[in-house]
Amino acid sequence: MKDLEKYIADEIADVSMNRPHVVLLGAGASRAAFPRGERNGKRLPVMADFFEIALVADVLASAGIPCSGRNFEELYSELSNDPAKEKICESLERAIFEYFSLLDLPDEPTLYDHLILSLRPKDVIATFNWDPFLIQAARRNGRAGGGIPQILFLHGNVLTAFCERDQLHGLRGARCSRCGQPFIPGKLLFPVADKDYEIDPAIRSAWRTVRGAFENAFMVTIFGYGAPQSDRGAVNLLNEAWGGWQKRKMEQIEIIDIREEGELVETWEPFVHSHHYEVYRDFYESWIANHPRRTGEAFRSQYIDAQFIENNPLNKKGNFDELWTWFGPLVAAEARVLGNS
Repeated sequence: MKDLEKYIADEIADVSMNRPHVVLLGAGASRAAFPRGERNGKRLPVMADFFEIALVADVLASAGIPCSGRNFEELYSELSNDPAKEKICESLERAIFEYFSLLDLPDEPTLYDHLILSLRPKDVIATFNWDPFLIQAARRNGRAGGGIPQILFLHGNVLTAFCERDQLHGLRGARCSRCGQPFIPGKLLFPVADKDYEIDPAIRSAWRTVRGAFENAFMVTIFGYGAPQSDRGAVNLLNEAWGGWQKRKMEQIEIIDIREEGELVETWEPFVHSHHYEVYRDFYESWIANHPRRTGEAFRSQYIDAQFIENNPLNKKGNFDELWTWFGPLVAAEARVLGNS
């Protein structure tokens, strides 16, 4: 009994010491945020309709390569293994970059603005998405105060670049704040058969950071990421960092996805201990949206202290001024705690 009491006390201390809430973001999150398209009406692709939306079909058609019924990543893997197809692979990457770099957030607050504001600097968003929405949302919410979560791009991004010398991430077109040299853009495409994230320095840096975040996380939210077979290596890396459900008897997994619960639980079974998971079809039903900037405290109250608390859902209908005003007291309380620590 004393061992159990000590274990629970240690878990309470861990949460109190600000362990991160980690959000793993996939293409389904962007589709959920903009089901009718982004600011200019461009649709957000998932692998099931990637050829149709990302316009890579034109590149393949001009080279006489059929794509109907194919998985894009598998097809790209085949092409990348053929030295004679090097130019086609380069054209595909350019087409993808051109499409995603033109995507833009609407003027009003979006799901991505709500996500950024609802997490703290200790938290981490790790995304497989190429779209620019997280960076755009982070930049325009800077005036809200309180800081933003760390954002990691596990498959590259159209707005990001990297300084290998100083191991600093930055924006395309900008210069490293330490050495003054231009940041170097990274890759977007990796062959399925050998997704070697050690090849690209920016991707390597992101993966090392996200593994540390998974090791320390008290809660993981998986939002719109289906863990496709082409990403099994990536999922295995995350599971190694998580340590398997046997070592995660208090932590919680939250899944936001439109697929059936049984399928989702089977997909993420290596991460889930017993009943320590929740499944939602809508982001606004999640812990993040109902306990913004306080998921750790809510987690501790409900799952460790067994003191069930009321939700404090974010103001999802307000404009930016109303939204920042709503978050103001939460940010102010955090500042007081930090000032007294």
